[in-house]
Amino acid sequence: MTQPSSPSPTATYRLQLQPDFPFAAAERAVPHLAALGVSHLHLSPVLEAVPGSAHGYDVVDHTVVRAELGGEEGLRALAATARSHGLGLIVDIVPNHMAVPTPASLNGPLWEVLRDGPQSPYARWFDIDWDGGHGGQLLLPVLGGRIGEEARHLRVEEGVLRYHEHAFPLRPGTEELPLDRLLDAQWYRLAWWRLARSELNYRRFFTISELIGVRVEDPDVFEATHGTVLRLMREGVIEGLRVDHPDGLVDPGGYLARLDAATGGRWTVVEKILTGDERLPDSWACAGTTGYDALRHIDGLFACPQGSARLFAHYRDFVTPLADEGGDWEETVRRAAYEVVTHDLAAEVERLTRTAQRISERAPRPGDHAAWALRHAIRELMVRLPVYRPYAADTDRAEQDASMLDKAAVGARTAFRVPEEARAVDLVRDLALGRFQDDPDCADFAARFAQTASALHAKSVEDTAFYRYPVLLSACEVGGDPGEPALGPEVFHAFCARTQRDRPLTGTVLSTHDTKRSADVRARIAVLSECPDRWRDVLGELSGGAGGAVGAMGVDGTGPADPMVSWLAWQTAFGLGEPGGTGRAAGDERREDTAERMTPAILKAVREAGLRTSWTEQNADYESAVTDFVRNGPAGGVGPLSALDEELAPFVRANVLGATLLHLTMPGVPDLYQGTERRYAALVDPDNREPARFRPDLLADLDAGVAPRGLSDEKLLLTATALRLRRTHPRWFGEDASYEPLRAEGPAAEHCVAYCRSGRVVSVATRLSLRLVETGGWWDTVLRLPSGGTWRDLLTGRTVAGGAVLGLDELLDVSPVALLVAE
Repeated sequence: MTQPSSPSPTATYRLQLQPDFPFAAAERAVPHLAALGVSHLHLSPVLEAVPGSAHGYDVVDHTVVRAELGGEEGLRALAATARSHGLGLIVDIVPNHMAVPTPASLNGPLWEVLRDGPQSPYARWFDIDWDGGHGGQLLLPVLGGRIGEEARHLRVEEGVLRYHEHAFPLRPGTEELPLDRLLDAQWYRLAWWRLARSELNYRRFFTISELIGVRVEDPDVFEATHGTVLRLMREGVIEGLRVDHPDGLVDPGGYLARLDAATGGRWTVVEKILTGDERLPDSWACAGTTGYDALRHIDGLFACPQGSARLFAHYRDFVTPLADEGGDWEETVRRAAYEVVTHDLAAEVERLTRTAQRISERAPRPGDHAAWALRHAIRELMVRLPVYRPYAADTDRAEQDASMLDKAAVGARTAFRVPEEARAVDLVRDLALGRFQDDPDCADFAARFAQTASALHAKSVEDTAFYRYPVLLSACEVGGDPGEPALGPEVFHAFCARTQRDRPLTGTVLSTHDTKRSADVRARIAVLSECPDRWRDVLGELSGGAGGAVGAMGVDGTGPADPMVSWLAWQTAFGLGEPGGTGRAAGDERREDTAERMTPAILKAVREAGLRTSWTEQNADYESAVTDFVRNGPAGGVGPLSALDEELAPFVRANVLGATLLHLTMPGVPDLYQGTERRYAALVDPDNREPARFRPDLLADLDAGVAPRGLSDEKLLLTATALRLRRTHPRWFGEDASYEPLRAEGPAAEHCVAYCRSGRVVSVATRLSLRLVETGGWWDTVLRLPSGGTWRDLLTGRTVAGGAVLGLDELLDVSPVALLVAE
């Protein structure tokens, strides 16, 4: 293949590759996806990963394409078929980490480091602290118990140390030593898995010890780990990239500059989660983010601010949580952050403390700080950061980061009883900002502080607080703010205008392999913010009947039932809709199918919340009670829930179609997750990572003029119409396009979100449709179309004169959305 010209995508379609859905399966889907209207397939990681991996983020070999997917031959065949249908390939890459696999020999570079230690040429690949307190050994927390209890399971066979399914290399010359001396002589130390949180001496991905940090800031490591992907780009097999977890890197901006130069400026987006008003650094050489910021602004439109507040009042009455266990969002986040930084990330904090202490000893004026004070200062600063991390190496962010850390330092000082000891906060703040540039350890501290802060935010907010604060589950999403779920049209318009101005080719998403609930599930749940009293009444009815609460005598048999799980599970059930969710099962199988999907999701929620059980301290009686409750209640499609489903169906329809239209026509490059062109009701992984299933026959029927048969068909028609429009007229939506808000006038104006793209396309969506109906409908609310020629609604065929003032009750009489094009 010769390298093609590579225009930016008009829309991408994410495929989750795995052994049950390899390149060949993706190749078979190409004709349907091309007909749908996307310009590129977006593939999950394609390099060699741990055998059987359903996601591919556990890379073990950067030099080859994954054999289980079909190898490089299969990838090239997919690219050729895609090209023949006018499609290109975007590939997800994982620069931050590699797998610590079982057996370790699957990762060749790591195997050599385990055998040869810091003298191995591959030692520079991995972020290992050889001086981290284990006598120059790398801690491997793989044992099921303490070493004294597990030694009987260790054996040497054919020059390899084995422990159950694990295998480790032996340092040359140690093969014949007695076991105790042999273990001491290795470059690694086998240890009880529980020691990882406090004793680990390599950087990991968040708190996952099976993923070891890679030092891509080293130019040689960058070249070695990116060589295959860059070659495939030069040869035209791959046209663009998605970069996983850039916040784990020492210098994300520097990495992206090197990547941009290596790819010749190909379209690249990064999985950066922006918080609040945070912006992607201007200096980052990429098109933008993967799109969670867009998700937040779309979802916020469909949450009612007044109803959300009232829903919280009902939740508080029903659950009666403590303030820091779900009763107050900020308090819940703060407690979760303290738990994570003191427990889960203890090893990372200790490494920072050691570094800060070395610097302190060399800096007399700010020096003379006790280790406990530095540790305390590090924790107190981190838990107060409102974003994932600072960027000390990015000069464009220096003023912003300094202001943020100064504010955090004010609060951190109050955590010290003795003001003089609080000066440790000032030292840590300055180190985090990279202000001690003459000290060789300062850059290391600044980078590790930022990396650890990122892990802290992800684990404490997304993976803990979100599960302790299930008030409105649609708001508990990556990039979301459960404490402020609603955003108005003006905020949305400002976001879109800024996106078109600053990052017009950024990614946008509604569902991904990482979302905790798919867009359609969230769209259903969001309606509850418009009818909080109705939800209170339904939940009261459900909780008063069989299967309504967790455990007759409580989840542990000794106390009251767990109302938080009841609230969470029933809302989840409503979000899924009818038993069977995505239609994977039919008839009598539907209830069982829903139970098989809901039960793992609810168990994951209570383990992540960590209040009564956790991943590492599982409460078997509690989890059994939760399982029985889900299967006997929420998974069964109980009467009151079915009635509510029917009652709210028109408003769910408005949310689903409204979010779809906005996503596909707003500034940015929309990324569709597999299956979401139709109704797609999925929960957190593994539920959302099932092999993709396609129905090209349904699209063919719609193209032949068959009328949509329900919401799923309506969504498919809208999706194909918008995607084809983008592909046919890329300039209307691309880098040189424009975005102009259109503001309705009249008593119901706040229920209309409308805008014009490049003077040629008008999108109109209905928001808070239930409240709209309750207040009498559109009444005399009107929308003035841009002047010019005739406008035609692509969904209904209706034509309207340019400059016309239309009553929204007329424009939206058939559908809650309209997509008009100037003729």
